[in-house]
Amino acid sequence: MKKTVLVAGGAGFIGSHLCEALLNLGMKVLCLDNLGTGRMENLSAVIKNKNFKFIKHDIQKPVRIKGVVNYVFHLASYASPPYYQAKSIETLMTNSLGTYNILEFCRAKKARYLITSTSETYGDPLEHPQKETYWGNVNPVGIRSCYDEAKRFAEALTMEFVRKHRVDARIIRIFNTYGPRLQKDDGRVISNFIWQASHNMDITIYGDGLQTRSFCYVEDQVRGLISAMMKEGLAGEVINIGNPDEFTMKEAAVIIKEMTGSKSKIVYKPLPKDDPTRRKPDISKAKKLLGWEPEIKLRDGLSRTIKWFADGQ
Repeated sequence: MKKTVLVAGGAGFIGSHLCEALLNLGMKVLCLDNLGTGRMENLSAVIKNKNFKFIKHDIQKPVRIKGVVNYVFHLASYASPPYYQAKSIETLMTNSLGTYNILEFCRAKKARYLITSTSETYGDPLEHPQKETYWGNVNPVGIRSCYDEAKRFAEALTMEFVRKHRVDARIIRIFNTYGPRLQKDDGRVISNFIWQASHNMDITIYGDGLQTRSFCYVEDQVRGLISAMMKEGLAGEVINIGNPDEFTMKEAAVIIKEMTGSKSKIVYKPLPKDDPTRRKPDISKAKKLLGWEPEIKLRDGLSRTIKWFADGQ
């Protein structure tokens, strides 16, 4: 019998790729999304699949679905700074009340649960690279706290459901992920640079360009999420999923400018408050527990992403 999987936030960037991968594994997929940033166009390849069902729903309201649900992926949240700062209260409520509603659903269904948390829980890290044991350096009342602290609360709530209600839950801290279906205006580094470069606009770097990020291609990210969900015995585990190859913002801009053949100028603007200066995952735990590590190098992933943008996105 086919397993049934619920993907909250399944119409989003990573969620839609996850839905496709799960269908390709022979599962039934229920995609739950309020279309806050998710888009139906992201689901065009699966919407007519007999094993796929889209449900428009905001998880700030209780989740009620009949029948057996075996696995629940919780990806629902605004996730880029322009969006979560514009929708700050919604972001806080989705990750608090929404997470509670999803966990109660899992508890009732006896479903295995995975929440995508974020490297932002580490804040502007004083430890480098970041291990799962690092508690972070986060401003709890800053302009990014609506996301950082929301995710930290979601992690804490998840752990209490593991301890008090024996929910089989695992927490995955995602590091910067890119690929096709990134929205051009979502404020993320890769989509910003590709859009600006491909239109010969100024490529905007905030700060001196020496701050770093580690970029994971979406196919690798989805493979990691599925591995973490399907692995037995991971209740209560926190695992980083990301690419440990570290690049400065200037390096990323130069690479994208070269790959797009752009005539853009690289310009510098002030660094936003509380923006992390370094970001690199320690993925030794993912390697040990999941046998996972990223396979797609930055230039290969960028080539696919640039093509997607060039095809009219």
